[in-house]
Amino acid sequence: MIIVFVAYLVILIGIVAYSARRSKTNNDFVLGGKKISGFSLALSERATGESAWLLLGLTGHAYAEGMASLWVALGCVSGILFLWIFLAEPLQKLTDKTGALTVPSLFSAKFKGTQRSFGILSSLIIIFFFVLYIAAQFSGAGKIFNDTFKIDPFWGMVIGSALVTLYTMLGGFITVVATDAFQAVLMVVTCVVLPIIALGIAAANNIHVAEAISQANYLVPRNIDTVKQATGGLLVLNGLSWAFGYTGQPQLLTRMMAMRSQKETQQSRVLAIIWTLLAYVGAFMIGIIGYQLVQNGILGDAAASVAADSEKIMPIMVMTLLNPILAGILLSGAVSAMMSTASSQLMVVSSSMTEDFYLHVTKKQIEEKRMLFLNKILTLAVGLVGFVLAITMEDTVYGLVSYAWSGIGASFGPAIVLLIFWKKLSRAGVFASLITGTLSAVIWKTWLVDATGISERLASYLLAFSMAILFSFIFPEKEKWSEPERIYQS
Repeated sequence: MIIVFVAYLVILIGIVAYSARRSKTNNDFVLGGKKISGFSLALSERATGESAWLLLGLTGHAYAEGMASLWVALGCVSGILFLWIFLAEPLQKLTDKTGALTVPSLFSAKFKGTQRSFGILSSLIIIFFFVLYIAAQFSGAGKIFNDTFKIDPFWGMVIGSALVTLYTMLGGFITVVATDAFQAVLMVVTCVVLPIIALGIAAANNIHVAEAISQANYLVPRNIDTVKQATGGLLVLNGLSWAFGYTGQPQLLTRMMAMRSQKETQQSRVLAIIWTLLAYVGAFMIGIIGYQLVQNGILGDAAASVAADSEKIMPIMVMTLLNPILAGILLSGAVSAMMSTASSQLMVVSSSMTEDFYLHVTKKQIEEKRMLFLNKILTLAVGLVGFVLAITMEDTVYGLVSYAWSGIGASFGPAIVLLIFWKKLSRAGVFASLITGTLSAVIWKTWLVDATGISERLASYLLAFSMAILFSFIFPEKEKWSEPERIYQS
């Protein structure tokens, strides 16, 4: 199994070495310079969007909550479909016409004179939430290395964070997408192969998974006796609310922005949707089947570690049920899930710090080589901060991702959707979305989730969306949209 994993690392290094040579300018480093195929971008977007959340967070959530976890999976799939069907093409067209390199610069392109204010505010929001997101991925790496190679979680986080940070720093966006495409294949193979094998083992031991699913309660979590949870309609709404966050994630939106043409965007959409359906059905079933195997003693003594941490169910199943070679391949998929997202988030944070913050604070023109060097140094710095947070925070991968997802999604999501679909959006509305989304996610998560039973994902997004519309009416734009901004109607 170690040999297989080493082979995976060798292939990864080869991809990095080859792709890094194509990253020659700052535009290449930040958004790929229109050098990347649509299929690679689609695979990269999917690998980036799912992360350790899919193979550790969702599988553990399904294991702990049973069929009541279905609404979370449906919420995520709905968000992905909306992103690719309704937002991908308009984002590609808008980027072509404005030359924007980051999501905040899309707002600045519409509202002239806002480059500095939007850039600084957006970069601060991205930095705050994304370092938590990166920490979640590094924490996931520690769990995987601990369960598979019995490496101390600390050193597992060291290995995972070092690999991701270094290859991201070497080649930027082009390298990240190239490695993502490879990792997306491994991830979906893991999500398809493992549940099929697990079902076969369950059938051989007379474990009736289909019967357990049919008799399960879809509106009450399995762990309701030990964890305070919403039930019924509130459970459904909280789960489906994961869909909102997809509209505002810069690490995903930049993949659509980097597309070379509308035709490529349309073709890539099919690939992204197929990948999503296969991966989500598989990951959800891993958690559901894994619970039945544990209850029937199939995982043996290893089940004890799952009882302490449900997010270990996937690696424990792989280690217990599969031969070493296949286990090595599938666990490489789990490591890939962490790496693909962490690398993209590193890119978003470093590029936002340079393009949206540093340039607007200093108000200086910086030569190309110096800008490229600055991006690389900041990538390294952000990786170090994410590592420090990963070893000091005790929240689960699911919890960290949910928090960061809510904040970023509620801040940027309403503004992006309204930018594309509503011509009356004003700069005041964008500010309202960014500020309300950030504050409401933090306040709701800290003080109101337990009191109301409503997740911060749902509450913060709806509040930010409402404030964006309200402030656009109160403080409308004096000028009408110019032609580049009427992108959805053109």
